[in-house]
Amino acid sequence: MSEPDREPTETTTTSKQEAEEEGQWMARNWIGIAVVSIFSLLLIMLAAMQFTGLIDIFAPIAETEGQQWGVFFVLALIVIIVGGWSWKAIMS
Repeated sequence: MSEPDREPTETTTTSKQEAEEEGQWMARNWIGIAVVSIFSLLLIMLAAMQFTGLIDIFAPIAETEGQQWGVFFVLALIVIIVGGWSWKAIMS
C-alpha cells in the first residue's frame, strides 16, 4: 500500500535566486507554447481560406493545387515539430 501524499514530488523553493530561475524557466517555456499556438491557429486559418478558394497564398512558389497543399503540409509539419520540441522542453 502506497501513500502518495507522504512526500511531495517537488521540493519547495528555498532561495530567491532559485525562485527567479524557476520563474524564468516557466516564462520561457510558456512563451514557446504560446508562439506555437499562434502559428498553429494562423496555419489553420490559412488552410481554411485555401480550401474554400478565398486565397491562393502559395501560388507564387507552387503552380498546381497539389503543390500548394504540399507546401501547406510542410509548414504544418514544421509547426508540429516545433510544438513537440517546446512541449518536450516543458516536460523535462
